Amino acid sequence: MSLLILVAGILLLLFLIAVLKLNAFIALIIASLFVGIFKGMLFPDIINSIQTGIGSTLGSLVLIIAFGVLLGNILSDSGAAQRISWVMIRFFGVKYIKWAMLLTGFAVGISMFYNAGFVILIPMVFAVAQSTKQPIIYLGIATASALSITHGFLPPHPGPTAIAVIFNADIGKTLLYGFVVSIPALLVAGIIFPEFIKKIVANPPKGLFESKTFSDAEMPSFGISFLTALIPVILMALATVSELILTEESSIRHLLGFFGNPTTAMLIAVLFAIVFLGIMRGRKMEDLMNKSSSAMSSATMIIMIIAAGGAFKQVLIDSGIGTDMSVFFEASTLSPLVLGWLIATIIRIALGSATVAGLTAAGIVQPLVASSGISSELMVLSIGAGSLMCSHVNDTGFWMFKEYFGISLKDTFKTWTLMETIIGIMGLIGVLVLNQFVG
Repeated sequence: MSLLILVAGILLLLFLIAVLKLNAFIALIIASLFVGIFKGMLFPDIINSIQTGIGSTLGSLVLIIAFGVLLGNILSDSGAAQRISWVMIRFFGVKYIKWAMLLTGFAVGISMFYNAGFVILIPMVFAVAQSTKQPIIYLGIATASALSITHGFLPPHPGPTAIAVIFNADIGKTLLYGFVVSIPALLVAGIIFPEFIKKIVANPPKGLFESKTFSDAEMPSFGISFLTALIPVILMALATVSELILTEESSIRHLLGFFGNPTTAMLIAVLFAIVFLGIMRGRKMEDLMNKSSSAMSSATMIIMIIAAGGAFKQVLIDSGIGTDMSVFFEASTLSPLVLGWLIATIIRIALGSATVAGLTAAGIVQPLVASSGISSELMVLSIGAGSLMCSHVNDTGFWMFKEYFGISLKDTFKTWTLMETIIGIMGLIGVLVLNQFVG
């Protein structure tokens, strides 16, 4: 029954958006109510779940998205994003610009949460696409695939780190094996796959990022442009390193942890950009703030739709659908590597959250690992790969990609969902191959 309710809820959501052309925010709330009612939740509990889902999602994302939009707007409006894109184009050439976006996404994604990395890199995707006349989606998928891979496979990201703790896996080995498994996933999802979606046209919200073409004299230097874009990455990386090498009592670790918090790091980057890309280049504060307000207005619906996606996810969790899906596999005789991946995939499809899918799957298969002789580190990676599979309408990442690029629901499935599925499949293949050598 839970499976039928889940399928019906998703079909209702698709019907409301694709057929009736209802706003995605309203459609997600209606679908949340539908699932909660038919799963037998009390009406007050359904409302509480929706409110909790919106609150928890916005609580962790709204400041990051808001500061990310502001930073991206200043980088774009000042010509800094174009300067960075020019240097990348000269270094890699237009022919290999996709590699530049992939490597940039991977480097940024190692130390930065997916959502923060996405909103920082998106203006550069637009700037590079404009400079090279390459399709935005073509470059966007290359960048997003790298960010997603680091999110699913590499500590210190929350999912793989928490799963490593459950399996008592060595963090260093998990990171090393994660890099190995990432290579084929990056090649297929970020280099090969974009070649097949070049014809999909993106329509980003008007006013989100500046589309002006600057002359060389109008742009800031590459050094200050690149430093501004990297400030959040540097601060988060320092915080991560401090957690690995300093004790919990260390005041330096606490200080770096504060400045390396995604919200704090983004705020510092925005203030730095206002001063060095704005005020010191002759821009008036009033003009900068007016431009920023316009960008924030364009991002409002993005934030609301992401919040509604969080509400839908929370109702699925609180209604017990995720638990119902997982019990089907508890008595399975499959290899723990495949079983962990499969359970994570099912829960990911049911709930949308990669982190929740990974942790739930790890809890189910953890008792099997000790007696199987399977590498704990490979278990972390197989479950991480499964947790990225089949992202769709109950995943906030799905809506972020759709709304930022301004593409249809159908095209989001053809791009984002398929990219995530490719990463999940290639991740499992990589783990199974690596298991022949380290298992």
